[in-house]
Amino acid sequence: MPKSDKSLSETDILHRKIVGSKNVKVGFQDKSTTDLVESDIRSSHSQTLAVGCDHTDSRTWLQSSPKCDLLKQHHILHLGVATMPAPFQIVRSNLSGTYFLATLSGEGRVLVDGRWEVSRPGHAFLLPPKTLHAFYTPDEHEWKFCWVRYQEARGQMPIARANSPVLAKYDAGPLEMAILGFRNECLGDNAPLMHEHWLRLIHLYVQKFSQPNNVDQRLRDTWDHVILNLAHPWTIFELAKMSHVSEKQFQRLCRRDLGRSPQQHLMWLRMRRAAELLTDQRLKIQSIAEAVGYQNPFVFSSTFKRIMGWAPSHFPVPTSGSTKAAES
Repeated sequence: MPKSDKSLSETDILHRKIVGSKNVKVGFQDKSTTDLVESDIRSSHSQTLAVGCDHTDSRTWLQSSPKCDLLKQHHILHLGVATMPAPFQIVRSNLSGTYFLATLSGEGRVLVDGRWEVSRPGHAFLLPPKTLHAFYTPDEHEWKFCWVRYQEARGQMPIARANSPVLAKYDAGPLEMAILGFRNECLGDNAPLMHEHWLRLIHLYVQKFSQPNNVDQRLRDTWDHVILNLAHPWTIFELAKMSHVSEKQFQRLCRRDLGRSPQQHLMWLRMRRAAELLTDQRLKIQSIAEAVGYQNPFVFSSTFKRIMGWAPSHFPVPTSGSTKAAES
């Protein structure tokens, strides 16, 4: 049975804000993704070793962490290593930057494209901006992971690109050591040169994941072509034929290199493009749906909400002034 809020101490619940209907209540480990609430729930036994970019963030776990202005040069808001026993849950409905997370030990759950994925050692997730981000530790488990939270500037190419893997194999040990080394330098003497060396190494580790050299070139070429014509009713047969492999082999390559099935990746590319089009308030939802391959605007709207976390009619258009909700 999911734990209720009453079973959590005040220190466990740092932040909870209902998104949408005020009558919606989601249990701590409720698997439904349609009515998730923006939240930050942490056990009093959790441990967070983080570094933030400045002192403007009022959250307890960042207020007590060292700060480094150089993070801004790499468009990073914060990074760190966390050990999170249950209860632990994070839900962010409108993150404006890429979120990289790699499991070190234990087990967690991460929301990817509207579905929950198990996160265990040896794998990492690259969660793109402008989507619903959520993860939690299952009951009676402890989850240790490292993360890097980016804050890309408006118009900047995000770390998570169209053909970046969302889930793939990853040895997080070197990244953990780099983050802890950087944090130790920040706690010691002010040595900007050392800080910059550590930060470049951390950023390179994430870039290596987001732009892997081992992605099959046939996949790259196929999906690059698809991006140019998302309105076409693509089939697995067509995509496999374009890649000069069998349908079964094409599905296997997508799972291996992108962490998604071909259908899931096509859906993500369409929703990503739709989000870009929604920033133009002159366009109607019907025309946007057709531009990304959906003749039925209701099917498009429900799919968009499930993947992105917002209904198209309520999708937040970026402004020059960012909000605290977007920077969490």
